[in-house]
Amino acid sequence: MTVGRVVVVGSANVDMVVTTSRLPRRGETVIGGTFARHLGGKGANQAVAAARAGASVAFIGAVGHDADGDESLAALAAEGIDVSGVVRVDARTGVAIIAVGADGENQIVVAPGANALLSATAASLATLAAGPGVMLTCFEIPMDCVAAAVRAAHRLGLQAIVNPAPAAALPDEVLAPGAILTPNEDELLTLSGSSNVESGVTKLIEAGARAVAVTLGARGALLAEGERRRTVAARPAEVVDATGAGDTFSGVLAAWLAGGSDLDAAVEAATCAAGLAVSRPGARDGMPNRSMIEAALGA
Repeated sequence: MTVGRVVVVGSANVDMVVTTSRLPRRGETVIGGTFARHLGGKGANQAVAAARAGASVAFIGAVGHDADGDESLAALAAEGIDVSGVVRVDARTGVAIIAVGADGENQIVVAPGANALLSATAASLATLAAGPGVMLTCFEIPMDCVAAAVRAAHRLGLQAIVNPAPAAALPDEVLAPGAILTPNEDELLTLSGSSNVESGVTKLIEAGARAVAVTLGARGALLAEGERRRTVAARPAEVVDATGAGDTFSGVLAAWLAGGSDLDAAVEAATCAAGLAVSRPGARDGMPNRSMIEAALGA
């Protein structure tokens, strides 16, 4: 196994999760849920997924001067992730409020806190060494930070992967250097303004993306690269909690690409890993390690 380099520029949150029989409708209160607290944040989750998949991972983000920030950093370091690029700021560490239904689907509201204060001029980006690897970022940080991460990737010779979640307008500079995008189906349609997946991926590729890997839940993933389209089937899984499945996909995709795999093999591994991740509650608890992914791929 080749150990590849992955730099994640993203968010760190604490997840407050209520699991209930079903998700509430607008204006409705649902009684009878159970509560759990997990460490999360799309960027931090993606860093964990990449590290467990065998990559050498550095995380750049922001947390507060609080116990949640201390715990977030300690948990990342325990996964072998370099957290020297994380800044401490005068704001609370980010918090996500998550409702999970019996079918594993979720609703999420995020208070960004410290994540909103991450600067595009973070010294950590300026001091990164050039060389092969992957730069992975998401939309839970300010858009100028996303653009700065993509620019840094282009300058350093890293492949940029952008997880455009939560969906927001895509600046041209995020697409122009040939980033790989990893939206889910709803995010793709929002980003592209399209009514169907095929039209959506075509628009993003024409706008400059190198490729688009769309996660489709139980239907697997669609890889679009140039005019080529390939569907990767999901493996059967008992869905306990879908929170973090997309983060697992992006993190494993980054790890496989950084390790020298081609895009097709990386999407296959990422789809397999996302299927494994939904079998346990919490964004990170179900994230598989590399040996688990390789065993499932070979099954």
